Amino acid sequence: MSLLSLQQLFFVLAIPLSIVFLLLLRNKGSYSTKTCLPPSPPKIPIIGNLHQLGTLPHRSLQAMAHKLGPIMLLQLGQVPALVVSSVDMAREIMKTQDHIFASRPSLKVPRTLLYDGRDVAFAPYGEYWRQARKVSVLHLLSPKMVQSYELIREEEVAFMIEAVSRSCSSGTVMNMSEVLNSLAKNIASRTILGKCPREEEWYNIIHVVIHESSKMMGAFYVGDYFPSLSWLSRLTGLEARVNKVFKKVDEFLDAIIDDHISRSSHDEHKTEDFVDILLSLEKETNRNVSFGRENIKAIVEDLFGAGTESTFVVMEWILADLIRNPEARKRLKDEIRGIVGSKPMVKAEDLNKMKYLKAVIKESMRFHPPGPFLVPRESIEDAKITGYVIPRGARIFVNVWAIQRDPEIWEAPEDFRPERFMDSSIDFKGHDFQLIPFGAGRRICPGIGFAVPVIEIAIANLMHHFDWKLPDGMKEEDMDMTEAFGLTMRKKSDLQLLATPCL
Repeated sequence: MSLLSLQQLFFVLAIPLSIVFLLLLRNKGSYSTKTCLPPSPPKIPIIGNLHQLGTLPHRSLQAMAHKLGPIMLLQLGQVPALVVSSVDMAREIMKTQDHIFASRPSLKVPRTLLYDGRDVAFAPYGEYWRQARKVSVLHLLSPKMVQSYELIREEEVAFMIEAVSRSCSSGTVMNMSEVLNSLAKNIASRTILGKCPREEEWYNIIHVVIHESSKMMGAFYVGDYFPSLSWLSRLTGLEARVNKVFKKVDEFLDAIIDDHISRSSHDEHKTEDFVDILLSLEKETNRNVSFGRENIKAIVEDLFGAGTESTFVVMEWILADLIRNPEARKRLKDEIRGIVGSKPMVKAEDLNKMKYLKAVIKESMRFHPPGPFLVPRESIEDAKITGYVIPRGARIFVNVWAIQRDPEIWEAPEDFRPERFMDSSIDFKGHDFQLIPFGAGRRICPGIGFAVPVIEIAIANLMHHFDWKLPDGMKEEDMDMTEAFGLTMRKKSDLQLLATPCL
C-alpha cells in the first residue's frame, strides 16, 4: 500500500511498446474537463510522477510541497493522488469534508490479506465498517477494556525487565528492537488472542505472520497504479508471494478460532476474550451486518497487526531519541526517580504524575510518527478545497511527517525538544491537526487508548531500572537514525544498546 520507491520503477519502464502506446491513448486528455485542479509537478508519460517519489517519499514530497504548496495533485501511473502537507489542508480532509474523504482505495495486497476488506483499517466507508469498528472499540479498545489489561501490561513489562537484567550481568549488547517487538506481541497476544507466546508454540508463528504480512503490505503492486497491468505481478512473483503469506495467515487464524471453539465447549467457566466475543456475534441473526468466520479473521488480523507493529515502532523511536538526547534522558530519569523512589516497578498509578514522560512520548511521535503517511483515503465524489477541484476517486495521502516538522507551526522542528509540550494542551487524539500520528476524523486509529498505556509503562520502567549507552564506545551523534519507509516507519537498523542497572 506504500508509495513507490525509485528502484521499483525499472520494471514498469520495461513495459512492452504496444502497451505503452495503449496507455498513452488512454491517458491523453485525462481530466481535460476538470478546471482549477491543484498544482502538479511535471509528469512523464505513462508513469506520471512516480519517478519523483524516491526511496523516502515523505521527504521527497515535503520538498516538492515547499515549491508547489501544501496541496498537490500527482499522477501515480493511472491514479490521481492528492498529497496534503499542512494543518489547514489536513483539517479540510479529515474534519470539514471528512464525509467525502473517509473511504479507502481498493489495494490488492490489503484486499488479499484482509479478506477482501472485511477488517477495520482498510474497509471502505459504509455500514460494515461502522459495525466492525463499533464491535472492536466496545469489546477491545474502550477505556474500560483497556484498564482491564493493566495486570497483563505490568506482567509483560516485568518479564522484559527481567530479560534485560540478565543481559546486564553478562555485559551483553541487547537488540532492543527485538525486545520491544516481543513485548508488543506478547501483550497483543494475551489481550486479543487469549494466548501467551511463552507458554504456547505460537511465538514463531506470530512472528512470521506479523513480519511477512507487514512486509507484503508495504510492497509495490503494479495493479494499484496501473489497473490494466495487474497481470504483471504474476510475472514478477509478487502475487505468488502474497498468496503464500495469506495461506500462512489464514491457517494461523483458523487454528486460533478452532482452539477457542474447542476450549469453550470443554470449559464453561473460561473467561471470554476478544475472539470469543467475535465468535458469539457470528451466531446472532438480528444484525444488519453479519460476522462470519472470514469477518472475524480479518478483524483479528487487523487489530493484532496494528496493536503490535505501531506500538513497537513508537517505543523503538522513543528509546532511540532518548539515547541520542542525554539531557532529555536525564530529566526523564530524575522525574521517574522523584515519583517512584525505590519501588521496584513503575505502576499504572504512577504514570499520570509523569508530565515529562508524556511530553517525551508526544515529541517522539511528532519527530517520528509511526507511519509517515496516514493510511490512504479515497474521495467518493468530486470535491472542492480552497477553490481547487478534487476529482472523484482520487487517492488521498496526508503527509504526517511533513506536517509535524512544519517550521511555520513548530519552533526548531528538527530538534528533539520534549519541553515544547510541558505547558501545551496539544494532544494526539485527533483534535489538534498539527500532531496527528494516529490520524483524525472518522478514520482515526481506534487503538490510541490501547497503545499509549503500553508505551508509557514500558519506557518508564526501562528508564527506572537501567542506565543506557551505545556499544563499542559509539557517541550519540554517530547513532544511525535512518528511516525505513513502509506501511510503518521503523528504524532502518536495529537499536543495539548496553544496559547497566541503576544504583
